[in-house]
Amino acid sequence: MDQLQPSPWFPRGLDAIAYGGDYAPEQWPEEVWAEDVRLMRQAGVNLVSVGIFSWAMLEPTEGQYTFEWLDRVLELLHANGIRADLATPTAAPPPWLTYRYPDARLIDREGHVLGQGGRQSFCPSSAEYARAAATITEQLGRRYGEHPAVALWHVHNEYAGVNPHCYCPGCAEAFRGWLQDRHGDLPTLNAAWGTTFWSQRYSDWAEIEPPHAAPTPVNPAQQLDFFRFCSDVHLENFRRERDILRGLSPEVPVTTNFMIANCKWVDYWKWAGEVDVVANDHYLQAERDDPHIELAMCADLTRSLAGGAPWMLMEHSTSAVNWQPRNIAKRRGELARNSLAHLARGADAVLFFQWRASRFGAEKFHSAMLPHGGTSTRIWREVTELGGRLAGLDRLRGTRVKADVAIVWDWESWWALELEWRPSVDLAYRERIEAYYTALWKAHLTVDFVHPEAALSRYPLVVVPSLYLTTAAAAKNLDAYVTGGGTLLVSYFSGIVDANDTVHGDAHPGALRDLLGVTVEEFLPLRQGRHIELSDGTAADVWAEDLVVDTAEVVLTYTDGPAAGGPAVTRKAHGGGTAWYVSTRPDAAGLERLLARILPQAGLPVRHDVPETVEVVRRPPFVIAINHGEHAAEVGGRVVEAGAVTVIEEA
Repeated sequence: MDQLQPSPWFPRGLDAIAYGGDYAPEQWPEEVWAEDVRLMRQAGVNLVSVGIFSWAMLEPTEGQYTFEWLDRVLELLHANGIRADLATPTAAPPPWLTYRYPDARLIDREGHVLGQGGRQSFCPSSAEYARAAATITEQLGRRYGEHPAVALWHVHNEYAGVNPHCYCPGCAEAFRGWLQDRHGDLPTLNAAWGTTFWSQRYSDWAEIEPPHAAPTPVNPAQQLDFFRFCSDVHLENFRRERDILRGLSPEVPVTTNFMIANCKWVDYWKWAGEVDVVANDHYLQAERDDPHIELAMCADLTRSLAGGAPWMLMEHSTSAVNWQPRNIAKRRGELARNSLAHLARGADAVLFFQWRASRFGAEKFHSAMLPHGGTSTRIWREVTELGGRLAGLDRLRGTRVKADVAIVWDWESWWALELEWRPSVDLAYRERIEAYYTALWKAHLTVDFVHPEAALSRYPLVVVPSLYLTTAAAAKNLDAYVTGGGTLLVSYFSGIVDANDTVHGDAHPGALRDLLGVTVEEFLPLRQGRHIELSDGTAADVWAEDLVVDTAEVVLTYTDGPAAGGPAVTRKAHGGGTAWYVSTRPDAAGLERLLARILPQAGLPVRHDVPETVEVVRRPPFVIAINHGEHAAEVGGRVVEAGAVTVIEEA
């Protein structure tokens, strides 16, 4: 049995699945607070996040503190058996900060100074912001570090969500210092950045700027280093607050909420080891035809960042959000089905934004556990039903998901791929990831995501949908995996450049050429809307290649298009394993056919006993089946009704 004890860093004092959401009592008269707590108990809430955007309420002017209202909130929660995920409020600086310290304002790539009135409206490199954030964090840690209601410290909120990059003079100075640490000296930097191109050679550190908007694309290596720097600056801000809290409150775990679905600009592989428990915010992309698959993908990625350990769903919505182009409401049963899908894929906490729907501000039309319509609404009834159901699933806590295959995911490669002047504007990192993930989901296989340099030997199949930037270490790791008996599936435009966006060697696919046994003589991006066909009838678009087989064998060929008659899909026996290469973008049906061919060779089952619309995930000793279809289905001898979730304990 794989059942484990919950992490020692799971919210302190909780012996159940965490259930609740963001609570903003400061938005309501104090007489409402008692009703809030009474209704929380009715709904089964045991954890709420408090204080996330309360800086101006806690420190209305610099150095003047008004903690008394928060004292009363925490005492009320504690008296009613509800734990607090207490936040540092540093994601929303008060107006006094940028008024007194204008250098703390954010400046965008075009040089515009951005204003107040929103959240995260600060420069992440600002010394004034860092000092003020450290001060309020220390005040909170000293006052509440031993408070019996506090189960978890919630640092900041959604780092880099809307201020991933700042181009102000302070950031320029910090960027130069970061570059000196990374490269050591100017000759090394000039070599790494290829500054002989376009007369960019630097002779003084002071000459280097952030990659401001320019008449042409800015040096891609410079842009990549700037993206790395910005991710690291936000991480430095997190560490500063975390370390203050650990020093003052060592028994309380510390985390921050990732936003894996929406944040391209944070390298969460570097962040994951810095938090005591991994937490993620996920909002359903409701206009998609398959939002439940994207949800599953983000949950699998979150679990993978946690190293397979249980994690926290820190935010999701009971129904519609307020910031998508069309904020589609969830229909009956979706609230529970979405929540339990996260639980199936490793979450031990199900929290929402928000507890009580706001009446003012930018998020007043965001759904809540307690909607504007109050306790007479369907949403409220479903919230209380879910609370009751979660209370009966405590035995899931601490169990770990059993994954079948791995997909390689790399934020730096994502950044590099989508810079300017690539062979096609249709190259999109997440599009390829999601295409392969969807095919594996429909094959009823559970996915772990892995860094390209991570240990891979436990997976019978590793898929590389997009790895344009491939380090020498990553290439060596993939080669060792195949040599050791693994099956590797690689998609086009992978292995092309190194960490500085410099082309590998003298032939593509560069770092993966020997492993795959092919040479790409020329990229053949297709015209918009153009479709081509492969020899098994697969339709493809976007991309083709003039592919020369060196030591591989041809599996499928192009029957038309610019590469007609040439290899399209190849396979190479390499050591004890096999490396497959797909040089085009097959349609969904073609990709599923290809996987049906590869899976048995990798020792993986092709399941025909479960409908495609039924999601089946193992958290041994439990199997969780989620029926997204319109008809009942049978899983493990149990009937799963349409739209329902069934938890089955294995014999």
